[in-house]
Amino acid sequence: MSNVLSFQPAMQLNQDARLRALITAIVEGRHGPSDIYWLKEVAELLGVLASEGEELPPGALDPLHDFYDRIEDQLHFFPQYYRFLLSICLDLEDLGMAGQRGQELCNWVATHKFAEAEMSDLQRAEARRLLRRRGVGAPVEDGPLARRLHRFMSRPATFALPNKKAAYELTHVVFYLSDYGRRVPVMSQNALLGLHYAGILAHLDLDFDLLAEVCAALVLAKAHVPPVWQRAVADSYHSITLFADRAAPLGDGYHQYLVSRWALGLMGARPDVPQIPAGPLRFSLPERSIGPLHGMSESLHDMGPARQADWPRMRGHILTYLTPECQAVLAEAEGATPYFETFFECFSRAAFAEGPIAKLARSGR
Repeated sequence: MSNVLSFQPAMQLNQDARLRALITAIVEGRHGPSDIYWLKEVAELLGVLASEGEELPPGALDPLHDFYDRIEDQLHFFPQYYRFLLSICLDLEDLGMAGQRGQELCNWVATHKFAEAEMSDLQRAEARRLLRRRGVGAPVEDGPLARRLHRFMSRPATFALPNKKAAYELTHVVFYLSDYGRRVPVMSQNALLGLHYAGILAHLDLDFDLLAEVCAALVLAKAHVPPVWQRAVADSYHSITLFADRAAPLGDGYHQYLVSRWALGLMGARPDVPQIPAGPLRFSLPERSIGPLHGMSESLHDMGPARQADWPRMRGHILTYLTPECQAVLAEAEGATPYFETFFECFSRAAFAEGPIAKLARSGR
């Protein structure tokens, strides 16, 4: 018989200690600082902390001092990552790290016109937002770029069809226009409707990462967040398990944990930071349930030209394709917002059912 000794990490007795431990675990325990994923995860973490506007406990940013001290060299050698590096630098300073490197970096990026090399309006908007934090360049809300962003947001039908890229771009446009809560963005009613459509799709797909982003965007736009979605995001957050395991995959629930906690905080229900285990930190998501979205799409596709945009008429047919669990999620989604029926008009694609190809097939030609 042998004795097994189990060593447990010291208990973090208060929220300040747990937050310090969380920051250290993200900075030191997941990726190396030369890894693009390190830049992404650290930028996301600091961006959320800066958006929350709370004063960090003493020593919380100590793991990032060395990186901040050599950030000019990082930018000069890795200019292709300028948005991550600017974001980290500016957030560190805004969170209390002593220094003025952010102003110098913004001036350098503007002088070299890195934003002009971007192919995406979304990335150009992000670059503008970062530079304006130190008074450099035009605001996100100015000129042709702003008009294109608003045109994209103000077509709600785009966000009533399964397209995660478009949905995430919609939420991020809101994040950039609002400067993550530093100002109230100008939003058309159609843009707000598009956020609701994206939220309905996320709910039907049980995609709680996207649903948390939609909730955050609605709060930043000073719009109502359906209580059903608030509860779903809270339940999702509390289902994530934190553990330490170097052998566990890094493609985990880190982003969902972070954005869910941020969204809950914006909605006035920020949860406490849990105990942070010692070692390489991982975020384990529960096994994902299948939502009704796929069955709804399949039922409509099978109907072909016979499908209709009228939800009350189509509801019974669609329910026959769904399990009882999916039917319950669908009923919850129906009651979450007043926009479900108009969402379904777009989602059904009934207006496209009698397109030229369908007409030719029906005529036998």
